[in-house]
Amino acid sequence: MPGGRLTQQERQEIALGLADGLAYAEIARRLDRPTSTITREVMRNGGPTAYRADLAHRATEHRAHRRRQAAPRGPKEAPETHGRDAESVREYEELLTTVMMASGMPKMMSRVMVCLTITDSGSLTASELVERLQVSPPSISKAIAFLESQGFVRRERDERRRDRYIVDDDIWYRSMMASARSTAHVVETARQGVGILGPGTPAATRLENIARFLDFVSESLARAADQAREVLYTKPDAPSDGTS
Repeated sequence: MPGGRLTQQERQEIALGLADGLAYAEIARRLDRPTSTITREVMRNGGPTAYRADLAHRATEHRAHRRRQAAPRGPKEAPETHGRDAESVREYEELLTTVMMASGMPKMMSRVMVCLTITDSGSLTASELVERLQVSPPSISKAIAFLESQGFVRRERDERRRDRYIVDDDIWYRSMMASARSTAHVVETARQGVGILGPGTPAATRLENIARFLDFVSESLARAADQAREVLYTKPDAPSDGTS
């Protein structure tokens, strides 16, 4: 399987594959590349509907140039444990960050969120985040403030009275419930419009249908989150020691 950076020809093949509606896995198979490589390439260069081979190639060259210039102060990589391959972890961190950005989370917030998520402890101090991501303290502070406001991280004091920022087991449940509440608010507002625009009119009917649809979705989301919440606390099976 070939390694190294994608060539301009390969990026053109990716663009053609996207235009033909091919799945990332199929494009990867045709190029003899990992699916993760294609996913990362597309998501960090505009997504499947906006990907352009020429712009993606120039952007990659620009990123490579910046990395060469910044090489003397590159990110500090913590020693890997559990037999992990450091390069694979770094690539996965970049992929997950790109996917979170595509979901709507700003870049620095995505980087901090991913950095915390893939840390075994699930917690880091501001100075540790600065060191790992090689960004300024104000950037970390701004990102943490956003993530706290969205319920994605929480803070607590450690034994040295330092603030530690934590991604705990319940954050995705809280996020789903917040999304359900937000959708329910849209439902309520849409139904207010029905009375204002006049029941039975085309506009009011449209709003009522939107409200009914979103009402069903928000209730289903909240119910599913409650039912699945315990999954977030499931511990992995202990590794086998080879004995029966």
